[in-house]
Amino acid sequence: MTAMNNLLDMTAGSLRNKLLAWGEPGYRARQIWRAVYQQQVGSFQAATSLPDSLRKRLMAEFSLGNLTPVTDLRSADGRTTKALFRLPDGKKIETVLMSYRKRRTACISTQVGCALGCQFCATGQMGFERNLTVGEIVAQALWASRLLRTEGLTLTNIVLMGMGEPFHNYANSLAALDRLSDAEGMAMGARRITVSTAGLTPAIQRFAHAGRRERLAVSLHAATDELRSSLTPVNRRYPLAPLLAACREYTELTGRRLSFEWALIDGVNDSKEQAQALCELLAGMLCHVNLIPLNPTADYSAAPTSRESAACFKAQLDAAGIPATVRVRRGLDIRAGCGQLRSQRAKAQ
Repeated sequence: MTAMNNLLDMTAGSLRNKLLAWGEPGYRARQIWRAVYQQQVGSFQAATSLPDSLRKRLMAEFSLGNLTPVTDLRSADGRTTKALFRLPDGKKIETVLMSYRKRRTACISTQVGCALGCQFCATGQMGFERNLTVGEIVAQALWASRLLRTEGLTLTNIVLMGMGEPFHNYANSLAALDRLSDAEGMAMGARRITVSTAGLTPAIQRFAHAGRRERLAVSLHAATDELRSSLTPVNRRYPLAPLLAACREYTELTGRRLSFEWALIDGVNDSKEQAQALCELLAGMLCHVNLIPLNPTADYSAAPTSRESAACFKAQLDAAGIPATVRVRRGLDIRAGCGQLRSQRAKAQ
């Protein structure tokens, strides 16, 4: 099966038109849609609300997703599961499911690889291969949701923070989110969905003016252009001044709090000077800073900041009235950072 045969790539309208062309009544499209996105059947044969003849035709002409599991790993504490999937063209992507006390979050990929080349990111180190289709993005959320259902649990949150830059695949990423938040689809509340960007200023502005209801997170990692350009090369094209102006525009237009991601790297961006510069950049903005001790990768030699340095960094933000959280790293024993499992397997092979 190729991606063109993936039913998850179809809109409700195109599915209805296909069924009408087959001589089926239009209401069958809604039945299929509900079976796929609400009942979350794993095969057409399991969609028992459909006549057997239609199920057989669907099986002959479509796949119900096109992710082939390669391997999956579960952390020792049982709270993080990471899956590596093969796509029809042989390329591989990762999806991570993280469980917290009240939340269960799927971290979803939007591209195979990434073109942005962030120094410390395993996905950035592998380069860009291609964009994912709408169906390939959606299928990851369905995988996570089905897995949780086997444990009597539900998926509560989705973050586009896996492999790739969602705003480099803007149309497909947002179309997938529309599918996931559709009342006739998975019905995931848009405010339970977060889109993460490395800082593509025009796309942030576009997102702000589009009236989207999903949350936005911006990977910042440094508060001076010189340091940020060395860590995240996208800063050379979209430096801090216009980026932060777009972020302020987003909060003013939407009235929503924006999140900033900051990977704390020992001796690189965890200094008092960087914390002070960050306080000045974010003064008065409706925002929250997620401080994340670095997830080490084989091709980046720096280490995560110490617990003490993380606490000091946070204390400076607190004193400036900027909300901040030091996030608990999850799945270190299964290399849960984006791109790490794929890179590890590629090197082993």
